[in-house]
Amino acid sequence: MKEFLKRKDIEISLKRYGIDALGAMAQGLFCSLLIGTIINTVGTQFKIPFLTTTVATIAGSDYTVGGLASAMSGPAMAVAIGYALKCPPLVLFSMITVGFAANALGGAGGPLAVLFVAILAAEFGKAVSKETKVDILVTPLVTIAVGVFFSWLIAPPLGRAAMAVGNLIMWATELQPFLMGILVAVVVGMALTLPISSAAICAALGLTGLAGGAAVAGCCAQMVGFAVISFKENKWGGLVSQGIGTSMLQMGNIIKNPRIWIAPTLASAITGPIATCIFGLRMDGAPVSSGMGTCGLVGQIGVYTGWVNQIAEGARGPITGFDWLGLVLISFVLPAVFSLAIHAVVKKLGWVKEGDLKL
Repeated sequence: MKEFLKRKDIEISLKRYGIDALGAMAQGLFCSLLIGTIINTVGTQFKIPFLTTTVATIAGSDYTVGGLASAMSGPAMAVAIGYALKCPPLVLFSMITVGFAANALGGAGGPLAVLFVAILAAEFGKAVSKETKVDILVTPLVTIAVGVFFSWLIAPPLGRAAMAVGNLIMWATELQPFLMGILVAVVVGMALTLPISSAAICAALGLTGLAGGAAVAGCCAQMVGFAVISFKENKWGGLVSQGIGTSMLQMGNIIKNPRIWIAPTLASAITGPIATCIFGLRMDGAPVSSGMGTCGLVGQIGVYTGWVNQIAEGARGPITGFDWLGLVLISFVLPAVFSLAIHAVVKKLGWVKEGDLKL
């Protein structure tokens, strides 16, 4: 069996499923749901007819350009997962159907259902790939059959469980914005820096609202924090690559000296409750944006998109200067100030020395 699994490149491990597949799922979400949301927001705000008018009507539902992109989130996630699991072509192409089924049957918690179902379907498909003379029939049939079966069997309960956990976190944040602001900001922020996907976690749990705002704060603190405290070692290239790229670049240095993580993490513990208690910062855009921070400014776009959507629904008034002030302070200014101040203390204590943050 070990020889068979090795020959088929089926690696049952936390890294393959919890890091590679989860990270790829987030990329699939970016290329579908997130891009679709951005297209819709741009079209609405700049009144671009091509982006706001219906371009297709399918089964009675009207779709804009952005709507078509968002509708493909299930297939996009599944194909991305299949790519991360190194699926051969016939398995990879079959994942389109698997992703659509899992996402549809998973409901609001579809991303988590897609993750589990896509992994199962991909590994079964890889197991039978090129094992018969009629591979072009057997491989897609097995991959799709396994995917649709598990979508029917486990996608609905997985979706409900994910949403229940997400709703619990959001309810607790509304009830205890200070304590939950700290907890959510620190946990999601650290997940962003670790080699796992904070964006995929937020998407799977459907994390929005005040909890989404705390998550954005925590992620920004990690990215901006590492960018500014390592500026002396990494200059402008490091500032940009970490500040609007990813703080995951520091993971190797964190393993060498975990104390370099103190400043950004404590900064997130401070900015989280400031976001929830003082500014009431909410992230009501696509849940995946909650775990993005300043990466491509996706977190900020998500917050703005939420404002726009709520105004359109009559759920809130116009965007105020206080809203913009909160977003700018939480996203950029406060993470930089707190991280620099805390890092100065850490360096004075001798816990971090020059070169520890060099990329």
